[in-house]
Amino acid sequence: MGLRDRHGKWHYRFTLDGREYTGNTDLAAIERNRKAAELIGLEFRQALLEGRHPNRRLKICQFEEAAKIFLEWAETEHRDHPNTYRRLATSFASLREFFGTVVVSLVDENKVDEYKAWRIKVHDVRPVTLRHDMHALSKFFKFAIRNHWCRENPMKLVKIPSDADAVRIHVISPKEEKKYFRWAVRYPDLHDVGRLILNQGMRPEEVVALRKDDVDLFRGQLHVRKGKTKSARRTLDLISESHKILAHRMSKAGEWLFPSRRLPGQHVKRLNTTHDKVCEKAGLNFVLYDFRHSFATRMAQAGIDLATLAAILGHSSIRIVERYVHITAEHRRQAMKRYEKVVGTARHPEIVQ
Repeated sequence: MGLRDRHGKWHYRFTLDGREYTGNTDLAAIERNRKAAELIGLEFRQALLEGRHPNRRLKICQFEEAAKIFLEWAETEHRDHPNTYRRLATSFASLREFFGTVVVSLVDENKVDEYKAWRIKVHDVRPVTLRHDMHALSKFFKFAIRNHWCRENPMKLVKIPSDADAVRIHVISPKEEKKYFRWAVRYPDLHDVGRLILNQGMRPEEVVALRKDDVDLFRGQLHVRKGKTKSARRTLDLISESHKILAHRMSKAGEWLFPSRRLPGQHVKRLNTTHDKVCEKAGLNFVLYDFRHSFATRMAQAGIDLATLAAILGHSSIRIVERYVHITAEHRRQAMKRYEKVVGTARHPEIVQ
């Protein structure tokens, strides 16, 4: 415990867990008050140790260890939504590599910006990946504050890629579609998953998780029974090609339409690897999820209103659907022609037969 004379008053100073604390004792800086001033400083230090002071003592925890505890919590917290946990775990593979033994309380916004630069330079990640990493880190720091590993969330001062920057959308052209499936036919699971996504707008993990009792061929429907939200759990009407694909798979043994020893998320990961192989052979460059983007765009171009499209895609708001829809110039021209026809009819009702 150190004391110093500041403007005629004793001030104490000490270091605890790597942080320096100072305070005014309000006692005159004379020798006979030294003992009392030291006791005031010691009392303050003890209050910090026991958590009785607003500036509660921080627990020293390295990022590596804290991340391990956080992911164990996240796996339980998101047990009903395993994809959320998998996304966090994916981001933390690189976060743990970069921050390693750095003490959590010493990770500030500048250090996070260094991580962003490292991810772009070393791994050449897209904005959407960086956005996932930043949201994972923000969630971690909220957890860290509750565990007294740090006092503030530095992510409040970090620029995160916007939705517009982060959502990478590739609308697959008819020519690309034909070229892709010419190669994909050699891999039945990938072929059928791709066709069902493109035909029904489903997420890849929704397709591979289908059971036979999720499909009603007589009514021409399938049921998506699991999802993060109520909107994601929905019933879809099948188009003829989807009906044919599912009927063929229903004729095989087992309860799963896409049987695998892997969990649905792991199965999708395997399909993504096969998808990349097919794209390489076909000279194409897009991700499996782009079939869903393409479905949404084609539906919008066909004149389907966004509220209906949101229900089919399993989204709770039109705002989310807008990110998936790529409106072309031709789409806009056709929309104005339809509008002009409606306006013209309203102004001149006598022309209606």
